[in-house]
Amino acid sequence: MEDKSLFSVRKSFIEVSFPVKEISEISAKEKNIRHGHISTLHIWWARRPLASSRATSYASLISAPENNTEWDKKRQFIIDLAKWENSLNQSTIDKARKDILQASGKRPPRVLDPFSGGGSIPLECLRLGMEVYASEYNPVAILLLKCTLEYPRKYGKPGFVEKEFEKTLREGKTKEKVKVENVLLEDVKKWGEWVLQEAEKEIGKFYPEEEEGKIPVGYIWARTIPCQNPSCGAEIPLLRQFWLAKKQNRKIALKPCVKNGKVEFEIVGQDNDFPGDFDPEKGTVARAVARCLVCGTGIDDKTVRKLFQEGKSGQKMVAVVLHHPASTEKKYRLATEKDLKVFQESEKYVEEKRKKLMEETGIDPVPDEPLPPKGLGFRVQGYGMLKWGDLFNSRQKLALITFTEKVRQAHKKMMEQGYDKEYAKAVVSYLGLGVSRITEYTSKLSLHGVTQETTVHVFSRQALPMVWDYSELNPLSKSVGSWESMLLRRILLSISHLSLIPPVEGIGCPQITQASATSLPCSDNFFDAVFTDPPYYDNVNYAEFSDFFYVWLKRSIGDLYPELFTTPLVPKSKEIVANPVRLKNKEEARGFFEENLKKSFQEICRVLKAGGIAIIVYTHKSTSGWETLINSLLDSGLVVTATWPIDTEMKTRLRAKESAALASSIYIVCRKLTREKTGWLKEVKQEIKDHIYQKLERLWQEGISGADFFIAGIGSSIEIFGRYEKVMDYEGNIIRADKLLEFVREIVTDYAVHQILHNGIAGEISSLTRFYLLFRWTYGEGKVAFDDARKLAQSAGIDLAREWSLSSQEEKSFILKEKEFIRVLGPQDRSTITKFDYWQKKGFYELIDVLHYAVILWKEGKRERMKQFLTKTGFGTKDSFYRVAQAISETLPQASEEKKLLDGFLSGKQSIIKETRETGRGLFNEEEK
Repeated sequence: MEDKSLFSVRKSFIEVSFPVKEISEISAKEKNIRHGHISTLHIWWARRPLASSRATSYASLISAPENNTEWDKKRQFIIDLAKWENSLNQSTIDKARKDILQASGKRPPRVLDPFSGGGSIPLECLRLGMEVYASEYNPVAILLLKCTLEYPRKYGKPGFVEKEFEKTLREGKTKEKVKVENVLLEDVKKWGEWVLQEAEKEIGKFYPEEEEGKIPVGYIWARTIPCQNPSCGAEIPLLRQFWLAKKQNRKIALKPCVKNGKVEFEIVGQDNDFPGDFDPEKGTVARAVARCLVCGTGIDDKTVRKLFQEGKSGQKMVAVVLHHPASTEKKYRLATEKDLKVFQESEKYVEEKRKKLMEETGIDPVPDEPLPPKGLGFRVQGYGMLKWGDLFNSRQKLALITFTEKVRQAHKKMMEQGYDKEYAKAVVSYLGLGVSRITEYTSKLSLHGVTQETTVHVFSRQALPMVWDYSELNPLSKSVGSWESMLLRRILLSISHLSLIPPVEGIGCPQITQASATSLPCSDNFFDAVFTDPPYYDNVNYAEFSDFFYVWLKRSIGDLYPELFTTPLVPKSKEIVANPVRLKNKEEARGFFEENLKKSFQEICRVLKAGGIAIIVYTHKSTSGWETLINSLLDSGLVVTATWPIDTEMKTRLRAKESAALASSIYIVCRKLTREKTGWLKEVKQEIKDHIYQKLERLWQEGISGADFFIAGIGSSIEIFGRYEKVMDYEGNIIRADKLLEFVREIVTDYAVHQILHNGIAGEISSLTRFYLLFRWTYGEGKVAFDDARKLAQSAGIDLAREWSLSSQEEKSFILKEKEFIRVLGPQDRSTITKFDYWQKKGFYELIDVLHYAVILWKEGKRERMKQFLTKTGFGTKDSFYRVAQAISETLPQASEEKKLLDGFLSGKQSIIKETRETGRGLFNEEEK
């Protein structure tokens, strides 16, 4: 008899409804939470928000209510449950657990995440009282999962720890056993302080405190190269800009000046007025192109890289950042010979210490493992950095190998004092994470942040680009990125929060397994639910990035986890990413990813019980990526029953104008169900149409827009055609997802146009104008991969290849092809449209062209010509003309130049209509030609 899921009887809440808008807002706000959030335990890339993970897991495991009153109550409860302030609310968590248990009718559900990563999803399943299984291929992620899910659960309890007290002045210190609320927390704190004290004893002299108690918290360095002008040869300090502090009421900068053929600096804006004629924005290097401040010579990027590769580059300490404990502001001073001498002493000491440790351990304490090949978000190899240890200067290396050594010594002392072996391993694991965390701030790739006046961590974005000037943090200080900040504040707060999650009677610690998602070590039909967030093509190269931490973790706690740290670097052969560097080319990388993603879905289906539920979170900027996902899901045996887009990004985030990425992640709800054998294309299309209009209406009300709306519409359609093992036309041809999606795009396009134009005139506008409007609404002013633009054009009824221009100077239309990308030009970008021969060649008047030319004439103050033109084309008195202009404006951000032009033009709409009527039908005069 087949073992069926506890949740296979009726539809769950999420399969019918979900508070998308509210959960999106709560998830986006979570980015600002620091105290206790697992993001402060250790970095992991593209980690899912806890709010959306908690809300979707709960909504998947409770039954859909039977009346409207109950719907409203459950909906509000899901919103409340998702809030961070309720994440440890006993009554809220108890109610959620009770609801899930009541829906199961037997026992807590058994849940798997085969791509556990940073642990958001399994953590929230643990919080909701489930029996959790977390699987991951990456060893760094496995360690994080243990520190997130296992150790706080096992050891974060009340108990006794040994503490040191001052008995009396005469008798000195004494040690006593005292009862504490959280044994793990206290011991991590105790041994973390011990590590810091021991490190200070040894290397504190290399970060000397200054007079009046000022502490150097950072040193600002500039890399240098020699000027290539033979008559100059000056040392060029490479700085991307000259700011030290850039706030509304606080502006301090380094001002360069040339003295005796050398570049020197003074600090302006701190103890003197900021010079009005000085702009600190433009430094001496941009995109690897440098300029000499002495003679003005420019040095191209190839030469700059060659100088680095040949060892002809250097570095110069430019400034020191000081902080007094009694002050809230940082102070800056120029670096001195004394500062340089202290650094040079650290250079000598690190080599002595390195040699000594190598003799003791048999391994170089400074990571000598090779960096990955250039690409993958790495750019530093082109500048002569070829090993992981090359990313750190001498004093940074000294600090890190000292902290690493002290962590190992802490473990040795714990064992000598009789600590339980497994418990000591847990405590020291957090100390190892402490070292791992400070490496982010103690690297030659760490910038000085001028708005917060702190060192910025290496992975502020998902790449390791070249950094010209960097901030060397003092890890012994209390600044952000120091041992005090990372371990004794952030990691401890995470342990505290994680330990407070109440246990469930009869359920032990989560089971954490290192395994590939394509080959899960689980029996068939084992799980009631699978919730997971798989990788997205080449969005993040997890293995290469986590090598940054792996090489230090291996040296600090690798001996405690021989099963995780046996390989020189993170294993990569089974990692499911589209990595063209690892394989031969992009096509092979794509094929590898798609094949293994499909295998992982098949494994999910295999281990899921009959009727069991799964949520697969997916985000990809390419529609082709979605088609692959859909086909993989259909081939796996899983049946999609619902899809919901949740925007997990902050509304205020900066989106590059070049970017046309999705904002939302799509939560795809699936069941392991028996599918119907065959669906006939005509009937399936009608089912899709009936279903999708209802879903699109709901998505529109939830505020979903742009590319997210199209992807959500596609997701909704597979709820229908995914029910069938195959869809066929009446000629016997099997119809794959890509063909059905062409039909779906047409439906979504038609719906979107009607909504954007507020109904009424959608039928009056041409296909080209429809495409322009849809492109702006979907992608804004960003450039888009050709295939995505082609599909959008196809749904709007145009052939993109017939319309595009290869240059804005040889313009056929507003569609510009730039290599493999498509850009849609606004009126400010169209130069040829102002020439008469453009209209002569065109032969007809396209609404969007007329709008662009009218806007240009309005901008240039040529009002009479504008009226004549609008009269001749017949658009001047048409309501649809102005409604399209208004609709385009509404799709664009406030800062958009096109929006400003359109709004200015529309401000005179009534008078333009009136004057155009009076002008009559005139022709272009000769001057216009």
